[in-house]
Amino acid sequence: MEYNEFKISDDPSLINLDTIYEFLQKSYWANKRPKEKIRKSIENSLCYGVYHGEKQVGFARVITDYATMYYLADVFIDEEYRGNGIGKKLIEAIINSEDLKDLFGHLCTKDAHTLYEQYHFNRETEKVMIRQPDFLRNR
Repeated sequence: MEYNEFKISDDPSLINLDTIYEFLQKSYWANKRPKEKIRKSIENSLCYGVYHGEKQVGFARVITDYATMYYLADVFIDEEYRGNGIGKKLIEAIINSEDLKDLFGHLCTKDAHTLYEQYHFNRETEKVMIRQPDFLRNR
């Protein structure tokens, strides 16, 4: 998917482990996660990257059974690129993908509720949000 001068892709060959590790070390949710554990989590998940030319500027990891549900994790946009709508386009690419649009979506967030609410994720608890599949929500 193209968005302005950015590319959003689930091609695993484009993923830059060093960029992801660097960002996650600054995050509140994964700053203690070793690089090897991050590598393994990427290898065992459906991952989306956001690229500006050759530079990776965003990321999201999806854990799924491809039948009933997915869990959205490790979402980030490089601080230099925030405010350009890239995070919104990344979430749109994920929730509208053929593999995920008809599955229940789950995520945890401490501070991004308003972003995810725009995409029909509803708060279940203070941190947990759930999105009904398109086929149920669009009856």
